Amino acid sequence: MTRDRAHDVVVLGDANPDLVLRGDVVPRFGQAEQLVDAADLTLGGSGAIMAAGLARLGVDVAIVAAVGRDPFGDLVLGMLEEHGVATDLVVRRGDLGTGLSVVLSAGTRAILTHAGAIGSLTAADVPAEAVAAARHVHVASPYLVTRLRADLPTVLAGARSSSVDTNDDPARAWADLAALADAAGTLLPNDGEVVLWAQALGHRTDDWLDAAAYVASRGVEVVVKAGAEGGAHVTADGVVRQEPAPVTPVDTTGAGDTFDAAWVAARLAGEPPERALRWAVAAGTLSTQGVGGTAAQPDRDTLLRAVGVLP
Repeated sequence: MTRDRAHDVVVLGDANPDLVLRGDVVPRFGQAEQLVDAADLTLGGSGAIMAAGLARLGVDVAIVAAVGRDPFGDLVLGMLEEHGVATDLVVRRGDLGTGLSVVLSAGTRAILTHAGAIGSLTAADVPAEAVAAARHVHVASPYLVTRLRADLPTVLAGARSSSVDTNDDPARAWADLAALADAAGTLLPNDGEVVLWAQALGHRTDDWLDAAAYVASRGVEVVVKAGAEGGAHVTADGVVRQEPAPVTPVDTTGAGDTFDAAWVAARLAGEPPERALRWAVAAGTLSTQGVGGTAAQPDRDTLLRAVGVLP
């Protein structure tokens, strides 16, 4: 694949291996050795998982991310290509190692991340022609892609349509949030993040729907992932809710990124917001039935059956 080929979606963000450890274990310090039930090395990074979800749904997608020239970098590139994600825009660093996340999955999740090359991505690494040619540009984890974050409003100005999923800010400072929110066409937070966003933007609330409405009042659509409560599409004109199918999750790693992928795929397919929300909630729910972010991502037919379009 070459850098001059246009892609329907370009994802800007993080790509790294995830080491997912599962078991009913709370880590203890003091050289206490504890046993977990399972360990899996999977494709990780919000950007990479979202891109894999799009590819699984039949969307031509490329990722712009930075990895090292090391075995983990080779692993990430191989995993992306196996999932059908174009890697012609991936940058390899000789002076930095590939990032790595350790995910402790025990009903809830704790994530330890070594950023490595992730934060080295800059606006100079994002080809303007790829952004302009894409039907949609998605930004993942700008609070890990630290050197690119301040330039994202300028980058997104060249996009035909765009979305942003900030994920968490490890510093909880939410720098550049207002400019990023105003530059994006669609914001894709989870219910906890949107409360923190609203608070950072000056609105004191602990209610995620109230927080989403406040953020949407800036003139952007907000699509919220709410776990067991499903999701919501929030604009200045009102709220649409979607409940999930009842399931027992195996692992929730990457469920939000799969939700994002299905939302974008549905909108590119011409689906209205309420139907796109059904796709997104169903995809996120299905993805919890496997370990890691990509193992249970649905293909298009599986997703269409889940939302009742196919028998």
